[in-house]
Amino acid sequence: MNESLTDKISKLKSDRGAVILAHNYQLPEVQDIADFTGDSLELSRTAAKTDAAVIVFCGVHFMAETAKILSPAKTVLIPDPRAGCPMADMITVEQLREFKGRHPGLPVVAYVNTSAEVKAESDICCTSANAVRIVESVTSDTVLFVPDKSLAAYVASKTTKRVIPYCGYCPTHHRILAHDVIRVKREHPEALVVAHPECTMDVIALADSVESTSGMVRYVNASPAREFIICTERGLLHRLKTENPDKVFYNPSPVNICPNMKKITIEKVLWSLEDMQYRIELAADVIEKARAAIEGMISV
Repeated sequence: MNESLTDKISKLKSDRGAVILAHNYQLPEVQDIADFTGDSLELSRTAAKTDAAVIVFCGVHFMAETAKILSPAKTVLIPDPRAGCPMADMITVEQLREFKGRHPGLPVVAYVNTSAEVKAESDICCTSANAVRIVESVTSDTVLFVPDKSLAAYVASKTTKRVIPYCGYCPTHHRILAHDVIRVKREHPEALVVAHPECTMDVIALADSVESTSGMVRYVNASPAREFIICTERGLLHRLKTENPDKVFYNPSPVNICPNMKKITIEKVLWSLEDMQYRIELAADVIEKARAAIEGMISV
């Protein structure tokens, strides 16, 4: 890593009163300069508890929006505004309203992988870790689930409630194929399979455990097993190897890379702090409504 770059970032971070957050899928060198690494909501909640005036969110756009929702008085920066989420982009607030119109009166559970406007139009949010618990908490026997059809299918397999999914999905997780997981398992029969619930159900059926990214870290850290097949975006492998140098991790797919997660570099983090860009701006009413959906989840 370029020491002068990290030194400059460290000085600017101190001058700006900033905290740097990095999602688990970020480039290794970006994770290494972060104050906190983790899941998107976990990071936003952590940043809200700090006294930092500035949040630099190294992730994709909806994550930085969530940080702004939970810390409206803080300045939230995303080092590359083009870092979007294809799944979040699969549903707009207009499309959500049309979806609700086809199923009048049903509550909407919105995955946090959505825009602030979609969250504001929803009844409650969920994460990949708590989606089953949140759906179970809703009083209705039928819920609308947006935007991830794969997470919705996983939730539906764990509850007696009827889950009506939207048609979105994560392209990166859908590139992880069951036959690749089977191949790697055949090569490493002692390895445990850990899958993210954004994977397709045939991959989930092969898993020893289904976890969010931070859940994967906790599971691996606590497991006595020495080998793991990790079914999520390959950026997580850096954190897993760093925290578990004595364990071995296998990547089941050559193409499970999210290109948007890799758009942020340490140079862009530096430039973001230098120029105080790119700022996340949200309307006050959107923040209020979206925050209510997130806080409803947190209360559960």
